[in-house]
Amino acid sequence: MGILDGLGNLGLGNLQKMDVYEEKKEQEQETQTAKKEEKKFDESSVLLDKSEECPVCGAKFKSKHVRSGRFKAVGSDTDLRPKYQPLDVLKYDAVVCPACGYAALSRFFKFMMPSYEKAIKENISANWQGMEPTGDFYTYDDAITQHKLALANTIVKGAKDSEKAYTCLKLAWLYRGKAETLEPTAENYEAQLKEAKAQEKEFLENAYAGFVNAYSTEDFPMCGMDELTVTYLLAELARRAGKLDEASRFVSTVLTNRNASDRIKERARDVKEMIMKAKEGK
Repeated sequence: MGILDGLGNLGLGNLQKMDVYEEKKEQEQETQTAKKEEKKFDESSVLLDKSEECPVCGAKFKSKHVRSGRFKAVGSDTDLRPKYQPLDVLKYDAVVCPACGYAALSRFFKFMMPSYEKAIKENISANWQGMEPTGDFYTYDDAITQHKLALANTIVKGAKDSEKAYTCLKLAWLYRGKAETLEPTAENYEAQLKEAKAQEKEFLENAYAGFVNAYSTEDFPMCGMDELTVTYLLAELARRAGKLDEASRFVSTVLTNRNASDRIKERARDVKEMIMKAKEGK
């Protein structure tokens, strides 16, 4: 007997064979089909080729950037990694000269000292063989390669620790973005995920080391951040690196500062709570 048997006596015999959940199943199937058929977002449609001039070799070239007004911020992670939709804007922050191999984050690209130029020409340009052309937009692997080249340039030219640290932080964020967008059905998914997370951790630790050095030797603002923001960032990077005592010290500095905004204090309290939970779990 069907669960609706008996309705025939009421003149509703045509309903007796209905499946209770059939309509919902059909709707879910239609929704899934619609999503599959929905046109994928065309990342290249929000990009522009910006004209650049290399401060090392003078070459003129184009680099990809996201058009202003074509993305929106949708939040941030506890280590200040910004999140955007409909694409990850962070992929387009490194500028690479295709002629000589000079690369830097966009905020540092045009700043060039004679000693920097000499070091780059001798250690990078002299051996530069060029990069493989990218497609109409950057994949995470494209962006990671470009940012690693930017990091290599900071090391070669002897840049400030803050620039090295900030570049490492950007690389950590890119590896996190890559991990978040890996398809579970992809070949070697588990291995790729493990590698991305390991690389993220390594770059976060390097970012922490660099910012610690810069904190006591460089002036503020640092990479566009004021002293309290950098202090908060150090607390969170230390927590993620498992340096809980150092994390506690930095977060306390933020919470006891009278000039700290309510927003950054609220963030600091969240980090303090995570630090306490981590210590309890030891």
